[in-house]
Amino acid sequence: MSTTQPPIAHQAEGADPYAWLQDRDTPEVLAYLHAENAYQQSCLAEQAPLREQLFEEIKGRILETDLSLPSPWGPYLYYTRTTVGDEYPRHYRCPRPADDSNTVDESQEQLLLDPNELAAGGFLALGAFNVSPDHKLLAYSLDTSGDEIYTLYIKDLASGCLSALPFEDCDGSMTWANDSRTLFFAQLDDTHRPWRLLRHTLGEEGAQQVFEEADGRFFLHCYRASSERQLVLLLNSKTTSEAWVLDSATPHADFQCLAPREEGHEYFPDHGQLDGQWRWFIRSNQHGINFALFQAPADQVPTREQWQVLVAHRDDIMLEGLSLNAEALSLSLREGGLPIIEVHPRGLAAYRVELPDAAYSLYVQDSLEFASPRIRLRYEALNRPAQVRQLALASGQQQVLKQTPVLGPFNADDYISQRLWATAKDGTQVPISLVQRRDTLGQPVPLYLYGYGAYGESLDPWFSHARLSLLERGVAFAIAHVRGGGELGEAWYRAGKQEHKQNSFDDFIACAEHLIAEGVTTRERLAISGGSAGGLLIGAVLNQRPELLRCAIAEVPFVDVLNTMLDPELPLTVTEYDEWGNPEEPEVYDRIKAYAPYENVKAQAYPAMLVVAGYNDSRVQYWEAAKWVARLRTRKTDDHLLLLKTEMGAGHGGMSGRYQGLRDVALEYAFVFNELGVV
Repeated sequence: MSTTQPPIAHQAEGADPYAWLQDRDTPEVLAYLHAENAYQQSCLAEQAPLREQLFEEIKGRILETDLSLPSPWGPYLYYTRTTVGDEYPRHYRCPRPADDSNTVDESQEQLLLDPNELAAGGFLALGAFNVSPDHKLLAYSLDTSGDEIYTLYIKDLASGCLSALPFEDCDGSMTWANDSRTLFFAQLDDTHRPWRLLRHTLGEEGAQQVFEEADGRFFLHCYRASSERQLVLLLNSKTTSEAWVLDSATPHADFQCLAPREEGHEYFPDHGQLDGQWRWFIRSNQHGINFALFQAPADQVPTREQWQVLVAHRDDIMLEGLSLNAEALSLSLREGGLPIIEVHPRGLAAYRVELPDAAYSLYVQDSLEFASPRIRLRYEALNRPAQVRQLALASGQQQVLKQTPVLGPFNADDYISQRLWATAKDGTQVPISLVQRRDTLGQPVPLYLYGYGAYGESLDPWFSHARLSLLERGVAFAIAHVRGGGELGEAWYRAGKQEHKQNSFDDFIACAEHLIAEGVTTRERLAISGGSAGGLLIGAVLNQRPELLRCAIAEVPFVDVLNTMLDPELPLTVTEYDEWGNPEEPEVYDRIKAYAPYENVKAQAYPAMLVVAGYNDSRVQYWEAAKWVARLRTRKTDDHLLLLKTEMGAGHGGMSGRYQGLRDVALEYAFVFNELGVV
């Protein structure tokens, strides 16, 4: 280990002694971040061979040159291809075969976009990638710094002629009208919120403002309905939504409101067919928090009084979404913590998709063309690589079209995936997804425990090539499905937000204690990890129960939650009031201050910690991690490693290339292996 001393940030006068770290781009701040990076590199220098071994090991499992499953649309198959050595997949199309198969004709394929060429070795994130309805033009958007501000481009697919649209502060979205000449796009306000919808007609100067959302809690988003016959402008906060609709054949007409916003009413419309008739389908919580499905006539914009119940609200089943085809509607449900697809074919009895595993991830990946009699499902489990399954809507017959390959020796049955339940402080049963090598059962093993628990997001079990490097070394992997997530429906989410946020931390602690009590692991062999709002979870757990574990990883952690929520000028703050509360209200201030990781750093021993931030992150600013680490350095009473790594050229999602991402994983795994004594 390095003998280099860690950098100590100076403490300024005032209530927040490390607020000076928020002065982006100043020499003092940059010097501190670079000093922390140098310290991190020095401390982990001895792990360089292990990192390289892990990188090669993980890369060796991935089929580096591969073809995505082509999607049929109109006269073409659209697909991507990854090539060994390239950071990004290339986008292609070829003529659609006469037999309607998925067979690619490489002799006739056309390269649509090569992000490798566009990235030129730097950061690159592709936002929109939308081909016009007449298949002649490609609209796409690029972020080249990680700040999630995009430049918009139009490419003529016949001539290759490229033009950048002269619009600034774009969120990256681009939506075509059916004339293949009119584009709708959104702009960001000063707080990085999509708030203004504009319409641009190709060949004309400028753009016309279509809509402006003044309420800082609401995001604006425009999309094409499943039928392709309607455009939907959705305005939604964390608790309320409002939708405006427009016939996609008349893009210069005005959007019309489907139902005026009403505080607490969330609804999400789509357009399709019911018994051969065009209809609006509206998923709404007006009958209960788990949502019901309504239908309404589509010959004109229906009033809310015309909405008729199609699928009633159910207390024990969450209706999370729906996919529409001409011959069926497919409901995405959540029951008992698991995702379920329920298909309602036209004129036939409804059925549920049958699956082989006890805990899994499942969603509709591609509803294909509206007239298609098939949809594609993505299915995976902790021990099963992702599969794309084709579902014949009328019969329910499934066909695995593609399974993500794992190179080298791999057998899914060598690993056992389990669903466990921990008992929280208030008696609530909290689900845990666990996977480990079958031959390690019955003995305590090193364990990597992951959590998130915010915004109603569900952490369904997923497969990871990289995770095999944990499992093969006898390390178990678990997900704590704490309250604040959406795994057990809307009530589960609400029980972990606002005044109930402490439940998320209590649940995570209960999951760790259960895994220790059941002999799966020990405190000395437990690593915990989380990112963004999951980093807040990790930070709070570290303050409240630091003795419970050996080491922790916090990625782009939302740990300075109180100061961030007190600054409405920061990106996304106002929109977050519905999730965390507005600390301008005294009781909310006290509540957040009681758990905020930065405020609650104590003079106590902490586990070893690796903290990762992105300098260009617009969601969780780099200084949250920097301030937290600075305070930990002066208050913690132990000599365990405390490392801060700031990616100076990345945003919220870390480095953009696939090999860059693997090196980040290798760094974290090597850190964990060193701390847990894994060889």
